[in-house]
Amino acid sequence: MQQKVSAQCHCGAVAFTVELSDGFNTIRRCNCSFCRMRGAVAVSAPLSGIKMTKGQDKLTEYRFNTGAAVHFFCSVCGIYTFHQRRSNPEQYGVNVACIEGVSPFDFPKVTVMDGVHHPKDGGGGVAGYLTFTSE
Repeated sequence: MQQKVSAQCHCGAVAFTVELSDGFNTIRRCNCSFCRMRGAVAVSAPLSGIKMTKGQDKLTEYRFNTGAAVHFFCSVCGIYTFHQRRSNPEQYGVNVACIEGVSPFDFPKVTVMDGVHHPKDGGGGVAGYLTFTSE
């Protein structure tokens, strides 16, 4: 079930639409060194699923380690918007906090993928789960 949603960075300089691969059923985090520090919850979209509506020229990219994953950020406010995955280069991971009307705290349980032992390096799988309970 593909679902089309609108998204933008914090300052609004970068805006895009996203066709999610399977609604919000693909939410996850990663425990690799970069994702641990970034702390975002991501959801999957096919490479053809992102259409920039504003600020393509404001996107900046970051690559590390193997350079296979391409992480995109707003060059104005610094917010991570989406990245092309190393684990599946045919997919983007999209920051759910950028999606209109969505918060990472909307999901009571988020799967954490084992990026420390990446699947492309012979490891991977589920490292654990993050849970959120409101008071």
